[in-house]
Amino acid sequence: MSPSSPILVLDSGLGGLTVVRSLQALMPAERIVYFGDTARLPYGSKGAATVTGFVRQIIHYLLPCDPKHVVIACNTATALAMPAIRQAFCDLPVSGVIEPGAKAAVAAAGAKPIPVFGVIATEATIRSKAYERAIHRRRHHARMLLRPAPLLVPIIEEGRTAADPLVRLALKQYLEPMLRHRLDVLVLGCTHYPILKDAVAQIVGPGVPVIDSAEQCAQDVALRLRARGMCCVPSQASDGLPAGELRTFVTDDPQRFKRLASRFLGVEIDLPVLVPPDELYRQQRIEALPVSIPA
Repeated sequence: MSPSSPILVLDSGLGGLTVVRSLQALMPAERIVYFGDTARLPYGSKGAATVTGFVRQIIHYLLPCDPKHVVIACNTATALAMPAIRQAFCDLPVSGVIEPGAKAAVAAAGAKPIPVFGVIATEATIRSKAYERAIHRRRHHARMLLRPAPLLVPIIEEGRTAADPLVRLALKQYLEPMLRHRLDVLVLGCTHYPILKDAVAQIVGPGVPVIDSAEQCAQDVALRLRARGMCCVPSQASDGLPAGELRTFVTDDPQRFKRLASRFLGVEIDLPVLVPPDELYRQQRIEALPVSIPA
């Protein structure tokens, strides 16, 4: 790998594109390879062994891209798979979204003696208690309000906006019970949720900081790359590929992904490369053999 090697960002679907958008804002010269496992989403209702297997398959498939850093841009996959993935790919820098989000939440709480932290996320992320552990490592005396919000991902992926009455109703259902406990900080524990961040902020009010785990993840990646001297600058691009290039791969329905991606990124993307799940399973069985990535 070299400074001009790409950053690999993977997620179960579209949500990780909020991390991509933040990475592009912070480091516009970086090349990014994005993999959305759209055929096997949602990860949030699956077990640790299943999610870990999916993530391992994706990373194996994209190793020929020679990534300099892997971002697990999915809170569920970070919570369930991170230790096993770091062990399986011990020579590859891997980071996720939970630790940066927890760190930012603790900083936002300030000096309050017993702050109340709220987390909305998928069922699997909440069940894992990953945010609870990450926050308590930094603030031993803290109260945690953990709330699964299973309706939000499908609502967002349907293309509904904050102006939709159904979106407002779902957000109020999840957030208003937390507010009755005098919430101090709210963590958006799913990378889909930043799409609704403004609507969330309106409901919780100006006195409650809303932590965007995708934005915090991108800042963490930028710090890690700078510390290793691995940030890309256009002058280092010697292979003819453009700086700031984004390549996308999906396991199902690339047309739908392309259509919805602009909502997450703010710009249109090229049609993603389709990688059927059978190809990932087959590649896992013969992972010792070279893998060809479509151009």
